[in-house]
Amino acid sequence: MTLRIFVSRDAGAIAVGADEVALTLEQTAAQRGAAIEIVRTGSRGLYWLEPMVEVATAQGRVAFGPVTRADVASVLDAMLADGPHALRLGIAEDIPWLKRQTRLTFARCGVVDPRSVEDYRAHDGYKGLERALTLTSDLILADVTASGLRGRGGAGFPTGIKWKTVAQTSAERKYIVCNADEGDSGTFADRMIMEGDPFVVIEGMTIAAVAVGAGKGYIYIRSEYPHAVEAMNAAIAAARRAGYLGMRIGGTSHSFDLEVRVGAGAYVCGEETSLLESLEGRRGIVRAKPPLPAHKGLFGKPTVINNVLSFAAIPFILAGGAEAYADFGMGRSRGTMPIQLAGNVRYGGLFEVAFGVTLGELVDDVGGGTFTGRPVRAVQVGGPLGAYFPRALFDTPFDYEAFAARDGLIGHGGIVVFDDSVDMSRQARFAMEFCAVESCGKCTPCRIGSTRGAETIDKIRAGERVAENIAVIEDLCNTMKFGSLCALGGFTPYPVMSALKHFREDFAPAPTKLQAAE
Repeated sequence: MTLRIFVSRDAGAIAVGADEVALTLEQTAAQRGAAIEIVRTGSRGLYWLEPMVEVATAQGRVAFGPVTRADVASVLDAMLADGPHALRLGIAEDIPWLKRQTRLTFARCGVVDPRSVEDYRAHDGYKGLERALTLTSDLILADVTASGLRGRGGAGFPTGIKWKTVAQTSAERKYIVCNADEGDSGTFADRMIMEGDPFVVIEGMTIAAVAVGAGKGYIYIRSEYPHAVEAMNAAIAAARRAGYLGMRIGGTSHSFDLEVRVGAGAYVCGEETSLLESLEGRRGIVRAKPPLPAHKGLFGKPTVINNVLSFAAIPFILAGGAEAYADFGMGRSRGTMPIQLAGNVRYGGLFEVAFGVTLGELVDDVGGGTFTGRPVRAVQVGGPLGAYFPRALFDTPFDYEAFAARDGLIGHGGIVVFDDSVDMSRQARFAMEFCAVESCGKCTPCRIGSTRGAETIDKIRAGERVAENIAVIEDLCNTMKFGSLCALGGFTPYPVMSALKHFREDFAPAPTKLQAAE
């Protein structure tokens, strides 16, 4: 009997030794004459347990972790004997951190072989596309609209409206573009899904193409994601061989093909019009809107541009029905959100759950508080341009409108945790410096405002005319928020102003040695 063992090939798992564990498993099994088959999957997102190794049993897949090379021999013995081990975690799906999630988008991640179309189909893959191929464009659009899906890249714009606009715009050629330029600190969901379940992204993009009448698509991935680039290219080739891409998809009249393009890592290219400029071979600079990409996008043609997670949610909606998706969530935030817990947190990883869970539940209960064991002082939600929330706001539900009401952003769903040793004036300065470095330079509020902001915070930190310079910062933030062309300059005020509002004491001048002695 051949033992089937699953080891993640996710970049996060590889970084902590997954490749070495897989190789040692092969070598140890060969030495013992044990028949094993190693399947390289994606990650389930429990990063504090990586490398997490699973073995197929009659009861289900049993997990062990975190496994090092030194543990391999004893873990393999436990697998062969189906016996106890210090690293045995039990049935993977029953691990409490995983069991309490609502996995719609990430249902297959860490489960399937990301290179195998057959494995994807065996786990309900391509059912959404198969149904879409039997529907009219209007019916597909109706499903996407009724699901309540909003852009998971951070803007939260209704996906159905965007698609409908492209579908109703006449043109001889249309495009589908996937924004995989994931650059926010503390976010890794796009990378995880591309490395662990790339076919779900391909399927979602293909459904979009059928709905709006597009014939060509591009996946724009940042160069810092070589594993994701490799995974997507392999999956595209496999989908093409299986007849799910190319001419006459599924024997129908629909034709659609995909291509991966690799960006150079400019943060501003996460903004959709900068991304389109880069795709066209130019420097990534923000375009003024209108015209919207839905009317005049890539190469001047109507273009659907969505985030990885937006496309990845589509197959479930088409296969399971719009109502099944919309049943999850609260208010105008429907479905689930893959939330990424990072920073100074005990249990870091990906946690997919319906909208409505509170920030406190995510940080204290799911995340387990800080890794250092010190009190949580602040969390930043929504990447480097997201607001800092103190514990007093931990009752905020994870919902677009609830966060906006408290001057915050959900963004791409990243949560970065800080303990009580953090200096919030330094964090505010970092936001301005980050914007200055990453600005495309096109608009004055972003280009000049961020540089002056960093300089002014330096003056505040040095105790120079603190009250007056805080007033300057507030004025700069107002100008940047309402005068910038895109979200880079427009959102930079969120971390700065939230730090000033909730952690004002960190902006007071440091006491002199004489004052400290007194």
